[in-house]
Amino acid sequence: MNATRSATETPPPAAHGVAAAAAWFLSQKTLPRHQTVALFANDFTRYLERLIPQIEQMAAAHPDDAAQAVAARAGVDEALQRLSLAHRPGLNGEVERVKRLARSVVALRTHYEKLGGRP
Repeated sequence: MNATRSATETPPPAAHGVAAAAAWFLSQKTLPRHQTVALFANDFTRYLERLIPQIEQMAAAHPDDAAQAVAARAGVDEALQRLSLAHRPGLNGEVERVKRLARSVVALRTHYEKLGGRP
């Protein structure tokens, strides 16, 4: 962010990288190592925690019944639910939890762009 851009015009740092990592994680056919899953979980969580307030602010600037704002708010609600999920036992369970976070990363990035954020 700089003096000529507001917080809603500047995507969170490394936005493209995190969104690409989420897409990659979702496309995996084999189970990654547990440490790899933990690193992705951390990255996705931190990214969502930065992106959610921006989307809420951007959605608030639209009429309550605007389709894009309604969809973005629903995406935020879903992401918050996914962020509240506890770590799952075993590698399979944890991979499924992190895949849910990855889906929220991809969805919220799309909402961010549709609400007028820079790609």
